[in-house]
Amino acid sequence: MEWVTCIKETIRFIEEHLTEKFTIDDVAKHVALSSLYLQRGFQIITGFSLGEYIRNRRLYEAGKEILATDDKMIDISYKYGYETPESFSKAFLRFHGYSPLACRKKHKDLHTFHRIQIEINVKGGNDMDFKFEELDTFKVIGLSRDISFEASYTDIPSFWNEFCQSISSGSKEMLKEAILNHCIGELGICFGEIGNTKTFKYMIGGFYDKGPVPKDLEVVEIPKNLWVKFKSVGAMPNAIQELNTRIFKEWLPGNKDYEIAAEYNIEWYSRDKNMNSSEYISEIWLPIKRK
Repeated sequence: MEWVTCIKETIRFIEEHLTEKFTIDDVAKHVALSSLYLQRGFQIITGFSLGEYIRNRRLYEAGKEILATDDKMIDISYKYGYETPESFSKAFLRFHGYSPLACRKKHKDLHTFHRIQIEINVKGGNDMDFKFEELDTFKVIGLSRDISFEASYTDIPSFWNEFCQSISSGSKEMLKEAILNHCIGELGICFGEIGNTKTFKYMIGGFYDKGPVPKDLEVVEIPKNLWVKFKSVGAMPNAIQELNTRIFKEWLPGNKDYEIAAEYNIEWYSRDKNMNSSEYISEIWLPIKRK
C-alpha cells in the first residue's frame, strides 16, 4: 500500500473501530506494514504515537457521550476499551483534567481531540542524498534495550548517554575491549518484533566479525538485503532527526518503486568525534524491496 494511503487508512481503521477491541498489530496487519515502521512513521507525521492517538480519540469521544447522554459510566468505560471504571476514570482525569463524574455534573469543557487529517508534502524527496546498495548477510554486536514506542524520543538519547558515561567511567576490561574492537557506537539499530506493539529492541552496536562476546553484549545476524542509504550532513542529533522526518514525509510517500522490506533499520555514525560539527556525516539505512 502506498505510504500516504497507508497512514490515511490507519486513521480510517481506527475511527471505524474506535469502540471495538483491537490492537496496534491488528492495524499494522490491515495496512500491510510492520508495526515498527507504522508506529515510527505515524509519530513522525502526526506528532502523536499510535497508542496515544487511539487513547486520546477514545477519551474525547467518551467525554462527548458523558455530556450528551445519561448512559452509565461503567457502560461508557467498557465501550471505549477500559476494563474497569477506575482505570477509565484515571485516564479521563489525566486527559481532561477532571473526573468523568465532574464532567457530567458541572458540564465541564472537554479537552478537544478531533480526527487527524493527513496532508503530506512529497516535494523534495528526489533531492535527498541517497544510494542503493545490496549487502550480504552481516552480523552486528552491541548493547540492547527494550524501548517504549511512546517514549522513544527520550529513552534512546538516555540510553546513549548511559553508554557514553559507562565508557568514560571505565567498563569491565573484557567489555571495554569488545567495544573498542567492534567500534560499538558506530551503529544505532531498531529491531521490531511481530506481535510486540509496545516496545522495540534498540541496539547501540558495531559490526561483528569474530572474537569473544561478553555477557553484557549480544550478536544479531542481519540477512542479505537491498538497502537505501540516506546521507546526513550536520550536527547531531538535529541533522539525523530532520533526515528521518524527511524520509517519512517525502521519500516514502512519493516513492512508487520501493517499500520497506524488514522489521529493522540502522543509523550509521562516522567516527569523527566532533558530532557537533556542521560537517558531521551520518546515515540512515532502510531495508527495501521493489513493489
